[in-house]
Amino acid sequence: MEHFRLIAAIVLSLAVFLIYDLVFVDRRDVPPLETQREAVEETRERPDRPDAVDETRPQPIAELPDVPEKTFETITVHTPLYEAEISEMGAALRRLDLNEYFEHTGPDSPRKAMIPVENPIGTGLVEISGTEEPLYRQPFATDFEESSLTVYDESANLSFFLQSDDGLVLEKRYTFHPDRYNIDMRVVVRNESDSIADRELTVLMTNPPPPDQRRFTFSGPFVHVDGNLEEVDIKDIADNSTYSGTIGFAGLQDTYFMTTLIPRSPADTSIILNEDAASGILRIAYQQPMDLLAPGSQVHHDFHLFMGPKKLSLLRDFGQGLDQVVNFGIFSFIATPALWLMNFIHDNIVANFGVAIILITLLIKVIFWPLGNKSYKSMAEMRKLQPLMMEIREKHKDDKRKMNEEVMNLYKTYKINPLSGCLPMVVQIPVFIAFYRMLYEAIELRHASFMLWINDLSVPDRLFNFDITIPLMAPPYGIPVLTLIMGASMFLQQRLAPPPGDPMQARIMMMLPIVFTFIFINFPSGLVLYWLVNNLVSIGQQYHVNRKYS
Repeated sequence: MEHFRLIAAIVLSLAVFLIYDLVFVDRRDVPPLETQREAVEETRERPDRPDAVDETRPQPIAELPDVPEKTFETITVHTPLYEAEISEMGAALRRLDLNEYFEHTGPDSPRKAMIPVENPIGTGLVEISGTEEPLYRQPFATDFEESSLTVYDESANLSFFLQSDDGLVLEKRYTFHPDRYNIDMRVVVRNESDSIADRELTVLMTNPPPPDQRRFTFSGPFVHVDGNLEEVDIKDIADNSTYSGTIGFAGLQDTYFMTTLIPRSPADTSIILNEDAASGILRIAYQQPMDLLAPGSQVHHDFHLFMGPKKLSLLRDFGQGLDQVVNFGIFSFIATPALWLMNFIHDNIVANFGVAIILITLLIKVIFWPLGNKSYKSMAEMRKLQPLMMEIREKHKDDKRKMNEEVMNLYKTYKINPLSGCLPMVVQIPVFIAFYRMLYEAIELRHASFMLWINDLSVPDRLFNFDITIPLMAPPYGIPVLTLIMGASMFLQQRLAPPPGDPMQARIMMMLPIVFTFIFINFPSGLVLYWLVNNLVSIGQQYHVNRKYS
């Protein structure tokens, strides 16, 4: 009975956690985008101190520079972290492939593409209100003389220019860094016409929705507004398309990677989400109203384009709350230190994340060893009472009330608390859930090899590769050896527990290892490894306690 309650408590807690992730996603109602903005004065009082000038406001230009006329098709940028390609059409980032991450584990795997081929227009687009044709369809010019740029020792700039028919000049200035995934983008708009320009700037991040749709992690667009991270399901964009407030950043993510637009100075403005029905391209539009631009003046706005891995240490180093995108759930205060410890073990003790998972699992078991002993001691005492409980159940099988009274009297006589075997395990559930969530989302486990056939701890283990479809199994199809061993360990652990007296409970207990095996069959092998090691240590501890109190 008590062992059944223990297993039931763990199963129900895990189920609540998974249902919470799937269903109860935080949503907030947002006001509609303001369609009218207040008029801006044509002139304003300039600050007395030159160093107090706000350069994001329109500034007069002493001498208007010439706009270069050199055309180009593409310019390739090489850095240690990625290789990017900029197209003359819209001066857009048309391609960005990561050097340290790959699409799959095979020897012929291409590098991870942050801008997939399904996106023909690229990303990092800029639009200015009042233009007849979208700027991403217009060719830019550049003052750069080469077809490629190598950035290895220090940061480097690339500038692209477009002059409109009404006298506005747009400059997109990219800054590439050798040691960072973020690309700086300065948008400069200057007025070379004879009239005042009243325009609105829009910066677009465009990409297809991510194909990676794991059940327990979020994939899709997100917006950081008023200090809170809003995750938007693709199917909800029609109803939640506009987010207004202080925008910190916005972008698109899957389990392990993200493309993000980050204004250098968060501003009170709007983000509009839109999915093109024909192409399937998702548009994340950052709208930035500009002050009135007098003739002979210019204004600039600065942004960061982060296109890279959702590695917590990188996002924290960047700042601006970008690390909120990595969400370990309600027990993140446990999961985050566990991630740090896993990386510490990998970087300083053993360069194998599988071994690191084993060591952390052992450490958790050591911390909870006294609670485990208390639980297994209670189970051992309950085992001694099984013959007496069987007699009571047989004697009062037709009178449930009398049977329960006799069982409770038996507990009082031998001073046994039937819940003492369950409560110590319940205390450990938050740690189990936190570690589970961390292992499910940590990019460190992506394509991380363990041993033998397990060459990727982020995907289910499969020995061999079958061409036939196997029911209830996600591709690739093969033998889930690690999962089967885990199921066997659960069966062995069950045999060490006191048998339930009720026949229905006994049948349920027999089914639990099979049910858990099917649940874990599509889980990442890193999670299965954690659960297997936890089971094996628990079996050893339970066997020791049973012998001691038998």
